[in-house]
Order: sequence, then C-alpha cells, then structure tokens
Amino acid sequence: MKNLYFIFLFTCTCFYSFASKTQYNTDVLIVGGGTSGVMAGIQAARLGVKVIIVEESVWIGGMLTAAGVSAIDGNHELPSGLWAEFRTNIEKHYGSKQALASGWVSQVMFEPSVGEKILREMCAKEKNLSVISAVKLLNIKKKADTWQLDFSDDISIKAKLLIDATELGDVAAKLGVKYDVGMDAKATYQERIAPEKANNIVQDLTYVVILKEFDKDVTIPKPASYNKNDFICACEKLCPDKQMPRLWDCEKMKTYGKLQNGKYMINWPINGNDFYANLVEMNDLQRKEAIQKAKEHTLNFVYFMQTELGWNTLGLADEFPTADKLPMIPYHRESRRIHGLATPNMNHLEKPFDQAEPLYRTGIAVGDYPIDQHHGKNTAAPDLYFVPVPSFNIPLGSLIPENVDNLIVAEKSISVSNLVNGASRLQPVVMGIGQAAGTLAAIAVQEKKLPKDVSIRKVQDKLLKAKAYLMPYLDVKPDHPNFEAIQRIGATGILKGEGKNYKWSNQTWFYPDSVMTNGAVIASLKTFFPNLSMQANEQVLEEKLVADDAFEILTKIQPLPADYLQHLLKDYPNRNEPITRAKLADLMDKIIDPFHRKEVDFKGNFKP
Repeated sequence: MKNLYFIFLFTCTCFYSFASKTQYNTDVLIVGGGTSGVMAGIQAARLGVKVIIVEESVWIGGMLTAAGVSAIDGNHELPSGLWAEFRTNIEKHYGSKQALASGWVSQVMFEPSVGEKILREMCAKEKNLSVISAVKLLNIKKKADTWQLDFSDDISIKAKLLIDATELGDVAAKLGVKYDVGMDAKATYQERIAPEKANNIVQDLTYVVILKEFDKDVTIPKPASYNKNDFICACEKLCPDKQMPRLWDCEKMKTYGKLQNGKYMINWPINGNDFYANLVEMNDLQRKEAIQKAKEHTLNFVYFMQTELGWNTLGLADEFPTADKLPMIPYHRESRRIHGLATPNMNHLEKPFDQAEPLYRTGIAVGDYPIDQHHGKNTAAPDLYFVPVPSFNIPLGSLIPENVDNLIVAEKSISVSNLVNGASRLQPVVMGIGQAAGTLAAIAVQEKKLPKDVSIRKVQDKLLKAKAYLMPYLDVKPDHPNFEAIQRIGATGILKGEGKNYKWSNQTWFYPDSVMTNGAVIASLKTFFPNLSMQANEQVLEEKLVADDAFEILTKIQPLPADYLQHLLKDYPNRNEPITRAKLADLMDKIIDPFHRKEVDFKGNFKP
C-alpha cells in the first residue's frame, strides 16, 4: 500500500510541474534583446505580426546599454529609421542635440540607464510586442514549420519564425548553421589588407565601466592581480615612450567618454580596459571565468587611474543593477559569422559598383565607420586601426543562413568577411540590421514564406516607408522630397553615388543638385536597358539634360497615357531648363519604375 501511495504522489507532482509551465505562441520569436533584437521586435510589431523578445539579461539594449557602450560610433549623418527615432528620444530626454555631445568621441552620448529606459518605452508602445527578461535559453526543437524553445523559469514558446539576435550567435550554432570565427586568409576574398593565412583571432572585448565624480576619495581596494605596468602607457603622463603611436593626453583619455551628470564611460583601447578572450566556442563555465578575468582587468585599470593618475574622486557609478556596479555583459566586438546567402567583403565596401556581385542593390542597412579592429591585447594580430573605406550598405542575404530555413540572424553574427565586421559591428549599423530582420520576418510570416523566398524589393519598400536608408547617400536625408525615389534608383545602379573617405568620416555622395549630360544619362540607362538606342549627334550628347530631353528618353522606354504624361509635365513649366539628378531620379521612378520592374536575387543580379 505504501508503494502505491508514493507512485500516486510522484505522478501528481509531475503533472503539476507540466501544467505550471508557461506556454506562449507567437509569430516571431527573437532570442536576444540586444541592439538588433530590440529594433527587430519593434519593426516586426509595427508591421502587424505578434512578436516576443526573450533576453537573458535584466536589461534590453545589449551593447548600447547592458554593456555600457553608450557612445554611438558613426552614422551621425545617416539618420536611418529606428536609429534616428532612438536618437530623437535621447535628445528629448536631455533637452537638446548639443547635450548629447558631452564627450569628444561621439556626437551622441547618454547614460546607459537612460538608454535602457528609452528602449523599454519604445517597446511598450507596440501592442504586438512582448519582452521577457532575465531568462536563459535551455533548448530548441523544430516540429514541421514551428519552432519550440524552452527557457528557464518554466517558459516555453512556439513560434513560426525565429531570429537569432544573441551577442555571439549561439542560437545559430545550436541549430547547425555553418559559420566562421577569426580572420580570413587573403586568398578567400582577395582583400588587400587580410592576413596571408587564416587564424582564429577575434577582436578584443571590453568590460566597460561607468565612473562618477564623487568629490571625495573613493579609491577601491587594491585588486590582487594589479600591475601598474599593464596601464603605464594608457596615456602620456607616465609613459616612458613618448614616441609611442596614439599616445594621448590623460585628460583627453578621461573626457573621451564623458557622459551627462558627472559620469564617464571608460572604454579605452590603448593599454586600457580592452581584454583578449575568444569566448565564441567556450562553454558557459569557461565564458564565466573569462568574463570574470575581464572584469578584474577593468578594476585594475580603475585602480590605476585612481592612484597613479590621481583621480581618486572618480568611483564606480550606481549605473547598473549589479552587485559589483559593472555592466551586465562585456562589449563583444566580434562573434560568429554565419555562411549566408550573401557575404560582402572589403572589396564590396571599397568599390561597390565594380564587383561581380552587385550586392549594393540588395542593401537594407547602412554604415559609415572605418574598418576598426581592436587587437591591442594580441601581439599576433595585425594593426587594423581605422582603415578607411567609403560608406557602405549591408545586403539582405547577409541575414539569411544558407543551410537552415525559417531562421534570420542579426546582431554581429551576420554573413560578412572578418574585415567587414570591423565596420559593420557599430551600434547604428546593428540597429539597421535589426530593423531589416524584423521587416523580413514580418513579411515572411504574413506571406507564409521562408525568408529566402521573400521579395528583396518588398523588404526594401517597407524599410523606405520607415525612413530607413538602402543606399548610404550622405547628401539626401529622409526629409528630402525625392528621398525614396533616389534610394530606389540608387539601388538599381542606374544612378550611382561617389564614395569618399575623410578622416573618421566615410562618405557616399549622390549630388542631388548636379546635372548630367544627355550622353551620361543614356549610358546609365543602358546598364539596365541594354537595347536602348537614341539617335543624337555628339554635340547633343554633351549638352546638359533638360526636362524635355528627360521625358523623351524615359517615355521611349515606357510610353505613358496622355493624361498621366500631362500630369507629370505640370511640374516642369520650363522644360528647357536643366534637370537635377534628384528630379531625374524622381522621373525615372515615376515613368519607368526600374526598382520594381526587375527583381534582384541575393547576389544583386537581376532576375530574368
């Protein structure tokens, strides 16, 4: 009888445990509420699908907030989509645009806690979006077309589509997505600055710290592993080698990351708190141990600043909800890089219009930062400090794994070469990648298609409606009356921009107010309409394009109904005046509509 009693009790306990599991069903599940994950969630929710974001940390925002990297790198002149919205919300919080330029490294700086609060508010406004924080992924399985993921706290979620927005691409790895780690050999992509042989070196990570002025001595206890020589050349004051490259004044080091309200973000790469640890293939315990060493290294640097530099009134701010006052996660500059349907390399960035794969036509996010790789803690790595490239875009195919369906990959784990990662890893680019991932996911769910079968042009159209850039044109902002038309025509390659680089600023110019010659316009159109022929002598071809000639050329390609033609002509009362590239792009868009006329594949080639 006793045996029967215990069997009965065991059965009831199991049933209760199963029944108490919290079950959710959603259209899109995003694992990782970091920089890309939040933007993916907001965008997909706005497009009308149900979305859940699950984040392991107690904060959302990833490198923007939970890692403490609250100084935005790049894209200050490319206010694309949700990045621009986030920046506007920060400006409102602090009262002005000028208030964000508190430190010299960035035009947009903010306290991490403020950034997290703003992201929470942005998420809360979306009725289709739910956020679950502080739970850990346990396992993933797929049944038919449905994903099922189990998390700690007895949470189970079923979803039609999955987005990996984790910091290190851990979901993709669990699902068997092919990927690379480390540096590519020069022979792989023929990149001019790549090493001769591939290696497994990744960029240094950083355990950022936020310090605050306390107006009293707040020196921390001396860490057990402290060695001042590790930091002696972090700045000029104590460094014996005054000729060392990139040796900065110590006050300049301090104000590098000056935040509001007497706080300082310390994310200093030169003999500072950068730390080498390749966490990608480590298990949880190994990662925890490596992260603890990175924390200790940062605290050593804090002690150095307090004692050797005399900044003993600078102490750890109460910025994060952690016992040690350090961020919840380290700043990961590099992750796995999946094998995707498109893989841009440095050549695509340097000369996008000259490549066999015109990936620029499939662009969904833009960036203007140099190739910047942090390798100060690894003497075996090359020096890749601010290698200039023009501004660039990221192709949609970079987000789609080649060997696992119904999965989209975002954050820094997208399909790019190692060198491109040095430019694509920055916050605004990753925000754009997230927004594109959310767009692709929403369309895939609504059309009941796999992401790889969704029209690239549909994704780009949705992004343009959200005021996001496809092409990184510095001189055509979203409030320009011809912004969408210029972006669409640019994405066909009929009218191209000119890439330049200037110091830290990498640029692509469209020159919307300039005027082309008749011959140049015809030559540009022939790249799309190879059978186009126009009878004109050499003198006419060298003349500047006027409205009459533009209408003649374009209506030869696409004849228009008389009433629609007259409607368009009303905007050009003097049709013998030269027409700008902006107006030409607008007419091309309205008359011949090349953007929608031919679909592109994930390599950027026009489909038959």
